[in-house]
Amino acid sequence: MTATPSSGSGAPGGGLRVVVVGATGNVGTSVVRALLDDPAVGSVLGLARRLPDWRPVGTDWRPVNIEPGGADLVPLFEGADAVVHLAWKFQPTHDPAETWRTNVLGGIRVFDAVAAAGVPALVHASSVGAYSPGPKDRAVDETWPTHGWPQAAYTREKSYLERVLDTYESVHPDIRVVRMRPAFLFKREAASEQRRIFAGRLLPGRLVRPGLIPIVPDLPGLRVQALHTDDAATAYAAAVTRPVRGAFNLACDPPLDAARLAEILKARTVRMPAAPVRAALSAAWRLRAVPASPDLFDAVLRLPLLDSARARAELGWEPRHTAVEAVEEFLEGLREGAGMATAPLAPKP
Repeated sequence: MTATPSSGSGAPGGGLRVVVVGATGNVGTSVVRALLDDPAVGSVLGLARRLPDWRPVGTDWRPVNIEPGGADLVPLFEGADAVVHLAWKFQPTHDPAETWRTNVLGGIRVFDAVAAAGVPALVHASSVGAYSPGPKDRAVDETWPTHGWPQAAYTREKSYLERVLDTYESVHPDIRVVRMRPAFLFKREAASEQRRIFAGRLLPGRLVRPGLIPIVPDLPGLRVQALHTDDAATAYAAAVTRPVRGAFNLACDPPLDAARLAEILKARTVRMPAAPVRAALSAAWRLRAVPASPDLFDAVLRLPLLDSARARAELGWEPRHTAVEAVEEFLEGLREGAGMATAPLAPKP
C-alpha cells in the first residue's frame, strides 16, 4: 500500500514514526503489523500497560498508564508523525466509573498530549457502537448521528469521545484527526481474550464447534456486521499514511443474522422475543456469572449497518476476508485456545 506521507519529522532511519497507544490487544497487534508492512512507515513505538514478549522488528515498547495521574505522554509523542489511539478497557462492567476513567479521561489525556507534542496526525479508534440506533434494512454512512446507546457504558463512552473530538478539531485545525468506526472485529489470536471479556467461564471454547450448539435465538434486531481485525488494521495504516481526515466506517459483507450464524454453527434458529433472553443475561450478569452486561445486549440489537464506501474510495481499502470467514476463524481460535504473547491476548482459563 503506497501513500503520500503526512508532514512530520519522520523516523531517524527514514519513514514515518508512529506511536500506537494500546498496541498489545486484538486491534493493536494487527495495527502494529500493518504499519510495519507499510514502506512509508519507518518505526513503531508501542505503548501498553504491560510490556509484551511479542516484539517484531521495527518496534520499540514502553509501559504506560494513560489514566489521570499516569505517565507524562508528551515526551513519548514528541517527534512522532502520527499517534494511533486504541487503548480501551471493557471491564469491569459493574463499575462504569472505572472504565470511564480509562477510556474517556485516558483518551482525553492522549488527545491533549498529541496537541502538546505537536503531532500532526491523530487516528482514533471509535466504533460502530458510537452510532445512534439505526436501520437494519440499509447501511448508513459516516453522517449518521453518533449519540450511542446511553445505557451501555461502552457505547456511551465511544459516543462521548466523538463529542470531545468535535471540539478538539475546532480548537486544533492543524491536527489531522481520523476516526475509525469499525464493525465487530475478530481474529483467531483474539479468541481467548474476547471469550473472557464477553462470555466468561460459561462458554468453554472447546464446545463452540459446528453441531454442538443446537439452536441460535432469532431475536428482533439481531443483524450485525463483522470484520477481520487484520482487514481493519490495513485501513488504520492507510489512515496514517494518506492525507485524509474525518470518519471512516469499516465493515464487510455479509451482515450476520440468526440464519447466517446458525449456518456457521450447523444449528437451527428459534424465533423468540428479546425480553426473556435479556432477563436471563441480566440475572447471570448480576450474579457475576457472565461479564457482558444486559445494557450492551440492548445496544447490539439497535446498531445500524455500516456503509464503507468512503474507506474504499479514500483509503483504497478492500477487506480480504468475508464476515463469515472472520467469525469462523474466531470460532476456530476459541476451540484451540488461541492467543499471542501479549498480556491481553495470552491464553488463560
